[in-house]
Amino acid sequence: MNPRVFWGATVIIALLLGAAVVAPGASDRIFQAAQAWVIDSFGWFYVAVVAGFLVVVVALAFGSTGRLKLGPDESEPDFPYPSWLAMLFAAGMGIGLMYFAVAEPVQHYAAPPEGEPRTFAAAREAMVITFIHWGVHAWAIYAVVGLSLAFFAHRKGLPLTLRSGLHPLLGRRIYGPIGDAVDIFAIWGTLFGIATSLGFGVAQMNSGLAYLLGIPSNPVVQVILIVVVMGAATISVLTGLDRGVRRLSELNLVIAVCLMLFVLAVGPAGFLFKALVQNFGLYLDHFFIRTFNLYAYEPRGWMANWTLFYWAWWIAWSPFVGMFIARISRGRTVREFVIGVLLVPTGFTFIWMTVFGNTAIALDMGAAAGAISQAVTDDLSTALFHFFEQLPGSAITSTLAVLLVAVFFVTSADSGSLVIDTIASGGADDTPRWQRVYWCTLEGAAAALLLLAGGLGALQAATLVAALPFAAIMIALCFGLVRQMNADVAGVAIGPETPPLRARLKQILSPPRRKEIERQIAEEGVPALRSVSEALEREGLPDPAMKLSAEEVRLEVGADPETRFVYRLTAEPRPLPAFSNLEAPEGRRTQEWRLIARTEPRGRRRDLTGLSRDQLVNDVLEQLAEWRRSPRPAAP
Repeated sequence: MNPRVFWGATVIIALLLGAAVVAPGASDRIFQAAQAWVIDSFGWFYVAVVAGFLVVVVALAFGSTGRLKLGPDESEPDFPYPSWLAMLFAAGMGIGLMYFAVAEPVQHYAAPPEGEPRTFAAAREAMVITFIHWGVHAWAIYAVVGLSLAFFAHRKGLPLTLRSGLHPLLGRRIYGPIGDAVDIFAIWGTLFGIATSLGFGVAQMNSGLAYLLGIPSNPVVQVILIVVVMGAATISVLTGLDRGVRRLSELNLVIAVCLMLFVLAVGPAGFLFKALVQNFGLYLDHFFIRTFNLYAYEPRGWMANWTLFYWAWWIAWSPFVGMFIARISRGRTVREFVIGVLLVPTGFTFIWMTVFGNTAIALDMGAAAGAISQAVTDDLSTALFHFFEQLPGSAITSTLAVLLVAVFFVTSADSGSLVIDTIASGGADDTPRWQRVYWCTLEGAAAALLLLAGGLGALQAATLVAALPFAAIMIALCFGLVRQMNADVAGVAIGPETPPLRARLKQILSPPRRKEIERQIAEEGVPALRSVSEALEREGLPDPAMKLSAEEVRLEVGADPETRFVYRLTAEPRPLPAFSNLEAPEGRRTQEWRLIARTEPRGRRRDLTGLSRDQLVNDVLEQLAEWRRSPRPAAP
């Protein structure tokens, strides 16, 4: 672990949760007062930065930086295009869509921010507002964090943590107190964002169980549900059921799609197809007005409860979702990444919200006679089950809904603990299981204690406040990302590794001599291979060995001569052109020397002349990763 980040985040979270336990009434008032202060003082800031994030990621995608790879220039995507799109599609699903699929459109229809409620105009506005909250703005926030993590981890070889995105601005200072503070804020925001989602999920599970089994709906039952479901998440961490949870998530996604298709089949299908097209058109028409709308001239509490809460919630969730999409996007171009992240989950969400939201509004205007909107007004968590009451097979569909929420609950808690643990351990992904259990337990404790302190209102307030410092960090990530990507396009190194002007001119005008390449091997190559060898030894990997000779330096991993990994660095000459404008500074030389790397087995020759120690380490790790993924020959 990184002790400063691990224990620093723990202390901050413990202080907040301790206050909620010792004085629940006072803590609720404090959270609400903090939320009111943030909304009054920084509501404009949330709206402005979310619009800015969208502009930044679109500009990076369609500018000259769009062709950059999230990895070395020669890298290929880890996943085929259909699989990658499917995982982005899955990332758009979760407790939020289950909770708000009916609740949000009907709530805006029954209590719009402006205009008459329960009218056709209110119905149209309700869908536009829902699309804005769940559209490209949310995924632009995720894209900023995901793009920063993917670019600096996969392309620059830096740790998979938020601090790496500040390297162009701070250099090696990211490994000091500033970097620690960034990661602590990321953990703080992520944990409270996950706790908020868990609070929504458990409230909806409680409402479903009350509808199906008559179990009372109150905070005590909800805390019991948190304990039970977090216990299941903890078991998945302890027993290593990652593959099972992944398959369960895929099954969950299939069930969710089937549930949506069922609603489409038994609902007003023709109307829904027309509504989807019109909703999208209205979304485009209202896009810029809603992006910057703050009701500055007509202040209303609606903004704090909906738009500003959503922007804060997405910001708090961004390290979680950002790290997921960064991990699966190695080898993609920046343009592919941004287009996929912005459009694929958004497209599915628009279809989901139209099927559930428009059907609910149509039923409320007709057969339900206002019963759904009344239920939403009384308790948002019951909206989905009152909606199913109006359709055939309500007992079956409600049971499936409770099951979906429960499994989303488990997978969110398990994945969230992994993401937080990765940040708290400096980017490591092979930490002891007790650490993931620790964060998993803390997530459940945060959700339970904040529910007891003040219900979902306290969770919403805590999320909005926690997201404020991280929004400022995300602005810095944007500056670092733009600066580094533009430098890569221009072929210029930035940061403390930038060579002085004279050295760079010498590299251009003077072909390297043998002694210069030998000096690079001694000063950069040998320490780079030694650091990798020592790290492999600490991890207990098979028989790493360093070998030095007059001709080369090599790193070997594995005992089997047929399959072992061999990485060689050698100085090799190559002839200069017969006629060259670069002859004068060095006299009439016939050859220049280069630092050449070769990898066995199935390696290819690479020219690494002029690379720094960190860059050489990154090349070794890239080749080692390819070797690890390569198939082994079958035993005789």
